[in-house]
Amino acid sequence: MVCGAGAVWPSPAWRAATLLVRPAWTLCRRSIELEPNLTMEKRVFLAIALSLLVLTLYQTFVAPPPPAAPAPAPAASSTTATAAVQPPPGGAPSTPGAVSAPVPTMAVPAVDPQARDIVVETSTVRAVFSTQGAVLKSWRLKLYADSYGQPLDLVPVDLPAAAPRPFSLTTNDPALTTTMATAVYQASAGNLSLGDRAGVLSFDYRDAASGLNVHKSFQFQPKGQAYLINVEAAIDVAGAARPVTIDLGPSVGLGYNEQGSRYGYPNQAVFSRAGKVERPKTTDLPTTPSYDGPFRFAGVGDHYFLNAALPGDKGVKVTYAPTELPVPWTDPLNRKRLFIGYSVSSPSALSVPFFFGPKAFDTLKAVDVELVRTIDFGMFAFLVVPLLQALKWVNSFVGNFGWSIIVLTILINVVLFPLRHKSMVSMKKMQSLQPKTKAIQDRYAKYKVTDPERQKMNQEMMALYKDNGVNPASGCVPMLLTLPILFAFYSLLAMSIELRHAPFIGYIQDLSTPDKFYITPLLMGATMFWQQRMMPSTADPVQQKMFLFMPIIFTFSFLWAPAGLVLYWLSSNLMAIGQQYVTNQMIGAKR
Repeated sequence: MVCGAGAVWPSPAWRAATLLVRPAWTLCRRSIELEPNLTMEKRVFLAIALSLLVLTLYQTFVAPPPPAAPAPAPAASSTTATAAVQPPPGGAPSTPGAVSAPVPTMAVPAVDPQARDIVVETSTVRAVFSTQGAVLKSWRLKLYADSYGQPLDLVPVDLPAAAPRPFSLTTNDPALTTTMATAVYQASAGNLSLGDRAGVLSFDYRDAASGLNVHKSFQFQPKGQAYLINVEAAIDVAGAARPVTIDLGPSVGLGYNEQGSRYGYPNQAVFSRAGKVERPKTTDLPTTPSYDGPFRFAGVGDHYFLNAALPGDKGVKVTYAPTELPVPWTDPLNRKRLFIGYSVSSPSALSVPFFFGPKAFDTLKAVDVELVRTIDFGMFAFLVVPLLQALKWVNSFVGNFGWSIIVLTILINVVLFPLRHKSMVSMKKMQSLQPKTKAIQDRYAKYKVTDPERQKMNQEMMALYKDNGVNPASGCVPMLLTLPILFAFYSLLAMSIELRHAPFIGYIQDLSTPDKFYITPLLMGATMFWQQRMMPSTADPVQQKMFLFMPIIFTFSFLWAPAGLVLYWLSSNLMAIGQQYVTNQMIGAKR
């Protein structure tokens, strides 16, 4: 997140300092174990104090100054694509569980003086191809900007020379593969300006000496499927067909979370076979890199973008290659970018559509209804989809996703009011019976759990509830019924690209990134504490004190959460507080 002229927040130094929090908490835990007489409150405050002390000392005496933000890239000419190296604000977080694996190597071609770039412009994409190797050099999305307001390039920048570029061709003969990588192909056209129309750009190479013939074509689709490109590739030697592998190289995008939020996640393999979507763990790919189709789709995606092949019923093999590469700027913490390259192989010529664009629900659905499953909405996806449509519908009137989240939160809470009201009323009744239930429990406290006399205690408790018209489960069941909706809304806000770079008010100009001043998380924690104090409880005093620490835990957890998520939770807390007041009035309770 850029704050003012050239300022970057959070700084790499501050992000580095946060790495010391875990050791500080470990130190606190060990000191607490040595002092068993400390109260719970003192333990938590000791841990917080030591953590803040470490952060302050590091930031003051150790932390290096943040790197300056680079100047915007100059405009590219019609025949040359620029790929500016742009570090993210605050630097990229380290990726736990990342796998260091070599990038699949191929011949390192020297730039042929006869090679040239060909630019294809559509209404949504600016693609740059090179006639050397007939590969894709840049794929910039005009409707999605990076952190510096430039069109986001989904082709990773600053890759090693040996790394394959998107749509490289390989075959079962290394010599032929080297020739195809270094050859200058004959293009069917110069620069293309397609707008919303379909178009084709093809490349051909013929070597009379070896009899090698290579054909590759890229078919751009019209408006409605603008991020879909159909790729055809064929290799033969003297008329004899050779196996074809289309290598996409390291994918997709930046390889790190550009805004430093903990809620983003790096590249991940994803494919669909036999109606089941699979997401292999990155740590498993080095030992199990290849998977056989047919695939409905197969590729690599990050939080918001996707590079995937759609082979359909074609019997192809997909091979993944995870790799870590240095970030493309001087980084004192030596952090890495995580990429997962993949390739699609066939024993003969290939014709495969590729989707190379945003994981926007309607955009994916327009290409293939199954492609929407690349968005990891979790187990409550069946609820997330209607909630997403509802959020977009509200936003069509409101015009601001921040206010749309608040409006939709209010509507959801209105719908859930009867269930929550019933739960609160039941909890109030249970609370009024607490002295009697405690008296019964005290009478049977001397008996062990396995003693038959304990059964009498349960019978007396149930009789007490029945005489007073209280159902012990009625306080929990209504709340449990609301949880799937709350979890679904949470998942929606965490995964939806609609919130990426979406402004709210004031300094909150991107709902997908953390609140840089931590104001909304602190307000959320305060309202959660307020709500906790208002809620009727039948727990013992020790348990009630433990519950009061939940707002502190949630506040720390949400400090680096996307602002849209925090806004939802804050709005929901305020609605719950208001509902508690209404319920108290309805049942005649004192405020």
